[in-house]
Amino acid sequence: MEKCLLKKAALLFLLIVAGYVRCDASKATAEHNQNPQRDTPTVSHASEENKVMLERATFAAGCFWGVEATFRSVKGVVSTSVGYTGGWTENPTYEMVCTDKTGHAEAVEVVFDPQVVSYEDLLNVFWECHDPTQKNRQGPDIGTQYRSAIFYHSPEQEEAGRRSKEQLEKSGKYKRPIVTEIVPASMFWRAEEYHQQYLEKRGLATCYIR
Repeated sequence: MEKCLLKKAALLFLLIVAGYVRCDASKATAEHNQNPQRDTPTVSHASEENKVMLERATFAAGCFWGVEATFRSVKGVVSTSVGYTGGWTENPTYEMVCTDKTGHAEAVEVVFDPQVVSYEDLLNVFWECHDPTQKNRQGPDIGTQYRSAIFYHSPEQEEAGRRSKEQLEKSGKYKRPIVTEIVPASMFWRAEEYHQQYLEKRGLATCYIR
């Protein structure tokens, strides 16, 4: 008789424990459903402080092959893309832009780390890598698609661009007027893949071979 009672008591105890576990699990599930972000890892405050905030700059300075190669050599430049911008034609191709009827310029979009290289530094590179006094051409390449232009992405970039252009004009470096456009950045159409890093892929030093 005692053995029977002991078995019943043990069984009752197990049932009570099992019920508690199920209840606790249900409670935890309910809490999680009410606050699904509770178990999601969050970025620490320190990580946020160290997060790199990249910026974008867009320049046109003639043949985009050579311009891209120049900017890719600058420390602090994270990536570059060549493409078409500043015109009115949607989904332009290289052949379309070469007709000089799309309004687009061959341009380079530069993604950079401002903690390593400033926008002003990139402007200096821009001025040095082409002749800003040549209107709608660079070297043997002629047409509005080869114009000199700064496409700014913020009021700060516009101000910096205009200030640097004015300083260059006052420096007396050029006898002819600087014709570089300073205009808001618009839709940037990435060029065909074979144009990306064109000179680097072919081990060339200049784009003026066409």
